[in-house]
Amino acid sequence: MTMTRIASSYVPNVSRYTRRSSREVPVGSIVIGGERPVVIQSMLTSDTMDTEACVRETLELAEAGCELVRITAPTVKDAANLRAIREALYRRGSRVPLVADIHFKPEAAMEAAQWVDKIRINPGNYADRKKFVVRSYTDNEYASAVEQLEIAFLPLVELCARRGIAMRIGTNHGSLSDRILNRYGDTPRGMVESALEYARICRKAGFHRIVFSMKASNPRIMIAAYRRLVATLQELGPDWNYPVHLGVTEAGDGEDGRVKSAVGIGALLADGIGDTIRVSLTEDSVREIPVAQALRSLIAQFSEAPRPDGEIPTPFDPFAFQRRASERWDRNRTIGGGEPVRVAVLQEHFSTLEDAARGTEILPEFAYRSGIAEEIDPEDPTALAALHTGPPRLVTVRDGCPYPPLYAFRMLAARIPVHHPILLKDTFFPGEQSDPLRSQLNSALQFGGLLCDGIGDAVLLRGEADPRKGLQLAYNILQATGNRNFKADFVACPSCGRTLFNLQETTARIRAATGHLKGVKIAVMGCIVNGPGEMADADFGYVGGAPGKVNLYVGKKAVRFNIPQEQAVDSLIALIAEEGKWVDPPVA
Repeated sequence: MTMTRIASSYVPNVSRYTRRSSREVPVGSIVIGGERPVVIQSMLTSDTMDTEACVRETLELAEAGCELVRITAPTVKDAANLRAIREALYRRGSRVPLVADIHFKPEAAMEAAQWVDKIRINPGNYADRKKFVVRSYTDNEYASAVEQLEIAFLPLVELCARRGIAMRIGTNHGSLSDRILNRYGDTPRGMVESALEYARICRKAGFHRIVFSMKASNPRIMIAAYRRLVATLQELGPDWNYPVHLGVTEAGDGEDGRVKSAVGIGALLADGIGDTIRVSLTEDSVREIPVAQALRSLIAQFSEAPRPDGEIPTPFDPFAFQRRASERWDRNRTIGGGEPVRVAVLQEHFSTLEDAARGTEILPEFAYRSGIAEEIDPEDPTALAALHTGPPRLVTVRDGCPYPPLYAFRMLAARIPVHHPILLKDTFFPGEQSDPLRSQLNSALQFGGLLCDGIGDAVLLRGEADPRKGLQLAYNILQATGNRNFKADFVACPSCGRTLFNLQETTARIRAATGHLKGVKIAVMGCIVNGPGEMADADFGYVGGAPGKVNLYVGKKAVRFNIPQEQAVDSLIALIAEEGKWVDPPVA
């Protein structure tokens, strides 16, 4: 078995923008990778057998700015209908490239590959299977299993090569095969090794039209997996420079879905990683496109920023989350030293926000005023030297700093003693408002990227003009990054042609009934493909089992089967109560 050594870093410098060099991969009428702009894609929610609905949705997506459209092909019959969809699009003058999404059926992939521009396969589902079986493999048994994988996968590779179409090897955190899980665990390393097994088969056959992805619903895991992938590809050699597709899978809806996507996708784009993106929202697919466009446009602030002199050591572990080990700083609120990441608001808003938030979990935790923190230029040697003596002090970057906050706070963390807690800011130019979506995504990107690096003991959000909305957004970012749990956490897949119920309506009903359950994680999955594996670390799962029927899970174990959909939310509440995690909602 080939073991992959990991490179020490994943980007040349974490305080300046350098776009990762990748090869160009043609996909129909577009090209992914190289110096090309980041490609925006989405996935149809329509039933693949409903040709007219698929064509209509594809045209709407293309009109909105979607450049690549993915369609599920769960069976050979669905895959065969991709021909009719493609031909209908051609008749209407559309040449938007089509991608077939394949999970369990190699025969469906072989059919679909005749009609589309790209095939997406999931290594955990394609030839390996996931039955949650715990067993150990000898090296010979493991090697034999990989040989069988090659036998099953090679025909698809050869067909893609003959037709000149591309392939995405798309690993998902929650659907690693039993074999990978038992060797590497449910880890970013396991995700990377799973994809590389398939890539080696492609390369052995001389096929290089490959795109990788490492998707997870947890932004921390997703970021770590992509960093490990990129570092590993660099270590393997310059001809492993395949493009990567970015996405936070099952991000959910509303502000939560946008925040999670901005944290994961945005932080990686800011590091120069990513050639194509999809924002996975549990909403109509066309609503994903403005979010993706805004994220892509935000990267200009990084690529056009001044480049600081000198190098800095990377002040965090890129491949495994570890919070920076600051010490406690005490004023009216204790900050740092393992305390929860605190939420600051400007002093002039503190009393009003505190009064409005009484009885809720969304409280301003301390008032920020001039002089409460050391405002530092991260390139000023005199100011930095003054921090090398004395007790812990709350430190932040001064306003007017020319660098994006993500870079500036990395520089600060690398240059000051670790015992000083850090107050993060999402902007160094308060009062400069952009449109609400860009402001929301930018705050999530700046804070989220740093918090997933383990940097930050408190946050001061000033990019949102409305202080109440800003306070809510700050807490949503902390929840998305795993730093605070003030409400239930939802993992909800975007709808697609496999979905067995209305995901948007169902997610809204479940959120309304259970959203107050602080610290409880609930997964809402439209079908078994996005079922027990994709739920990863959820406490409870609500999974489509058949048309109009729902299966309920505790963790990854199915415990209730074929519940009529109209009864399923009540059954979920009863199950949560049986497990001792139900509390009545607060009185309004």
